[in-house]
Amino acid sequence: MSFKRSNSLSGLSIADHSKDAFLELKRKKDHRYVVFKIDEKKKEVVVEKTGNPAESYDDFLASLPENDCRYAVFDYDFVTSDNCQKSKIFFFAWAPSTSRIRAKMLYATSKENFKHELDGVHYEIQATDPSEMDLEVLKDRAH
Repeated sequence: MSFKRSNSLSGLSIADHSKDAFLELKRKKDHRYVVFKIDEKKKEVVVEKTGNPAESYDDFLASLPENDCRYAVFDYDFVTSDNCQKSKIFFFAWAPSTSRIRAKMLYATSKENFKHELDGVHYEIQATDPSEMDLEVLKDRAH
């Protein structure tokens, strides 16, 4: 049985397993990334895919659909100029220009409330094209 928290602005709820997957990424480092989708029939945000810790940023990008919107979080590991190992969590709002207008509106109106449930996100990237999510963008933001 799944309990859901209502997202008052958009009428969407957030499935418990969505928040659990984020916590597994954040605390346990069980996932490199989590891709979320809005299940329009159930009116809830659900986990579509998780990437294991060995997966790369390219694997993450390949997991996003070419023609549909998604939310995602990616745990970006890097080494600072002081040679310290760091990790930053990026939240992505992926809305390709080729996706349906209704999907873009649904994801746009639900984004802030959903992101608010993910405590511990460091940076947000909104993208309509893969070039807006280039690894260099993450490097620039994290350093």
